[in-house]
Amino acid sequence: MAELYVVGIGPGGAEGMTHQARAALDRAELLCGYGPYLALVAPLFPDKECFETGMTREIERCRRALSLAQAGRTVALVCSGDAGVYGMASPVLELLPEYPGVEVEIVAGVTAALSGAALLGAPLGHDFCVISLSDLLTPRAVIEKRLRCAGEGDFSIALYNPASGKRADCLQKACDILLETRSPDTPCGVARSVGRAGQTCRLLTLRALRDEKLDMLSTVFIGSSNTKIVGGRLVTPRGYEL
Repeated sequence: MAELYVVGIGPGGAEGMTHQARAALDRAELLCGYGPYLALVAPLFPDKECFETGMTREIERCRRALSLAQAGRTVALVCSGDAGVYGMASPVLELLPEYPGVEVEIVAGVTAALSGAALLGAPLGHDFCVISLSDLLTPRAVIEKRLRCAGEGDFSIALYNPASGKRADCLQKACDILLETRSPDTPCGVARSVGRAGQTCRLLTLRALRDEKLDMLSTVFIGSSNTKIVGGRLVTPRGYEL
């Protein structure tokens, strides 16, 4: 059987990987992925063949993994976090009809919203949404509409890809939109390099967040109107009577 596992490896090292993900990587003959993500798991499998591509070559990566599987190899395509959250699961499944005979299994992982939230406390304890600020694949007008709707809906929010060299003003603009409906004192948090070397997390207000200079390794958490800081941790109450 031609098999391709699309594997979410979680935040980084082996301790953040599910047993299912580790088992899929064990079964695979060949590992495919974006170079920095492969580097996180390759030391665990030093004898396995690897195929890597750089940023913006995602479709090439997916096609190569599918082609190798169709040729009879058992392949694992690795993704940081969860393969289905801004990962390669969706393009692989879109391309799959072009590769008859290949069986694809999506293996869940711990996405940055969850691993970062755990580091900060419980900011996603009630209804929440996840929004990427990257406009490489989504028009900025659409991103801004989603931010405005999330603000009006009083969701707790996790922001992926808050800034890059070409998008230095994205986080500031996002905060300005949310400040239309949310207090400047709304508790927020930033988790960076979760589960990897140099891991950090800190709390701040929405007002202060607006002027932060972050990078693609950071995940931002913006509280709802009910979010508070309890014992130095960011908490969005579930609503139970205490």
